[in-house]
Amino acid sequence: MRFDEFDARMRRGETFHGLRVPPGAFIVVRVDGRAFSRLTARLVEKPFDVGFHRWMIDAAKGILTTLHAVCAFTESDEISVLLPRDTAIFDREVEKLVSISAARAAAVVSVACGQPVEFDGRLWIGGQEEDVVDYFRWRQADAGRCSLSGWCYWTLRSHGTTAREAARILEGASLASKHKLLRDHGVDFDGVPAWQRRGTALLWERCEKPGFDPRTGKAVVASRRKIVSDSDLPTGHAYAAYVRRLIASTR
Repeated sequence: MRFDEFDARMRRGETFHGLRVPPGAFIVVRVDGRAFSRLTARLVEKPFDVGFHRWMIDAAKGILTTLHAVCAFTESDEISVLLPRDTAIFDREVEKLVSISAARAAAVVSVACGQPVEFDGRLWIGGQEEDVVDYFRWRQADAGRCSLSGWCYWTLRSHGTTAREAARILEGASLASKHKLLRDHGVDFDGVPAWQRRGTALLWERCEKPGFDPRTGKAVVASRRKIVSDSDLPTGHAYAAYVRRLIASTR
């Protein structure tokens, strides 16, 4: 059998290799740390660790750059990255978008913490701009929910409560009761750093840099793009407007 015939027959077994996101659809790539509870138990301060947060920001920057994406959002051990609506990167292949994003995040964090880590990846697909706005509102809401629960759990643990008992206390607890629990232990959740409650956004910012053109011998100003992080995000309608502006910046 000739190799090209053999190759074609074997490639038919790559069942999902040809799966692509339809043109015109918005793509958000999300990666999540796998088994990070074991990793963070050994390496980071609870409930939030500034060093770990920086690792996640660096991983988000890596994916943002690799995918030539619009913006990213990170909270806890997850990263969401919005691609331009008309992106043609990797021919919009699902497998490549997911695998390369997870691999980039894993590489960055593995180097940072000095041991191998893994991320899983998935795609979210939306048809309209408001779908994208709702997606990022959803992830910010998840950030707030997880942050409150995490602060409650680790506050209880720091006061001698066992893991099982802390989980029992928090099971089914209302938002109001969780806020009260923290107040009773001297923690004002509204005073917790915003990035812990709302997540962090990463976006492109254009800046001007003075330079020199050796051909003309004149001073010039070069325009460059750089990634900046925003750790003081708004909430509610203001956050929805914030996301809309990021989407509009790509038109």
